[in-house]
Amino acid sequence: MKFGRGLGKMKITEVRVKLMSDRDEKLKAFCTVTFNNSFVVRDIKIIEGSSGPFVAMPSRKVTDHCSKCGGKNHLRAKYCNECGARLDSNRMKRFKRGRARLHTDIAHPINSDCREWIQSEIITAFQQERQLASQPGYVPIDIDTDDYYFNEELKDGSAPSPPKPARGRERSRDGNSEKDSFNTGIY
Repeated sequence: MKFGRGLGKMKITEVRVKLMSDRDEKLKAFCTVTFNNSFVVRDIKIIEGSSGPFVAMPSRKVTDHCSKCGGKNHLRAKYCNECGARLDSNRMKRFKRGRARLHTDIAHPINSDCREWIQSEIITAFQQERQLASQPGYVPIDIDTDDYYFNEELKDGSAPSPPKPARGRERSRDGNSEKDSFNTGIY
């Protein structure tokens, strides 16, 4: 799948999945996806839907401004965060079915082919992580570390090459620590 001028072939080079501990909740996991060892999208949610797991892109709450002071407020707020004035309860934009739009995506695919591709890669990594979690001695990975995203310059002034993705989890000889990078091998 080609994207944009100068990008060449875009690849998902890493998917990190953090399973949620409460198996009865609909939110099953969070994940971080790295594209071309160059661009990271965090806080992607994996949610259990009626027809199986699906991916929800990172989002933020939609806000508006107070008519009196201009202060920024979430749409469900009844009073302004800045001046305390009562806010109009009918200020929310609504979908055709009458539901209010309370969140908007921060990052998302703009066509169905890209959405299906990303979702497929994430769900595959999620299923692999669930399988690993069922094994004895499972240690969840940390999806929030920036251990190699912000490489330092080398002594000669050149930038280091991106790390080679791990092909699974590597345990130390003492069996207690685990390498913090997991790659699904999906390219």
